Amino acid sequence: MYPQSLQTLIEQFRRLPGVGEKTAERYALMIAEQPEEDVRQFSEALVNVKTKLHRCPVCGNLTDGEECDVCKDKDRDRALIFVVQSPRDVTAMERTGEYQGLYHVLNGLISSSKGILPEDLNIDQLVERAKQAREVIIATSATMDGETTAMYLDRLLKKECPDLLVTRIAHGLPAGGMLDYADEITLSHALADRRAM
Repeated sequence: MYPQSLQTLIEQFRRLPGVGEKTAERYALMIAEQPEEDVRQFSEALVNVKTKLHRCPVCGNLTDGEECDVCKDKDRDRALIFVVQSPRDVTAMERTGEYQGLYHVLNGLISSSKGILPEDLNIDQLVERAKQAREVIIATSATMDGETTAMYLDRLLKKECPDLLVTRIAHGLPAGGMLDYADEITLSHALADRRAM
């Protein structure tokens, strides 16, 4: 049995997703062996995430400034909006270096099974921003909830902004993917989004 302070730290690490008993124990023991200054910096980083981080008032992405870095960037194409589920999706897209427009983070997906309705998401702000856009690219996941959200957004945006081009990212098999391991939704998207070779 560990001393109470160490046991408490282990329990806190276990609350993180994907962290089991052994990993939590390893993390806590590593922290106990670190110099005090390193531990203070680590704890300060944790506190700063809770006290300084907030949603960008324009797009819903995470920021510790007035607006997120993407919204502040005047070189981005402001008439192009890429709609994603979470801030992780923004980061993933930015890593490609291929997209130079703006983003809109829904902060979830419509899900009747989880009781998440359109009014629970960052959709009203998207409609307002779409009025100034030429294209909105919907990039929700290829799950049932992602498809439901995409269809809802498509209908709403076409109703509110009739001249707006609303597109959906292609979904299909990943590189190296095998047909017999793919689910029905992935296969149907792969077939629908096929192109000439």
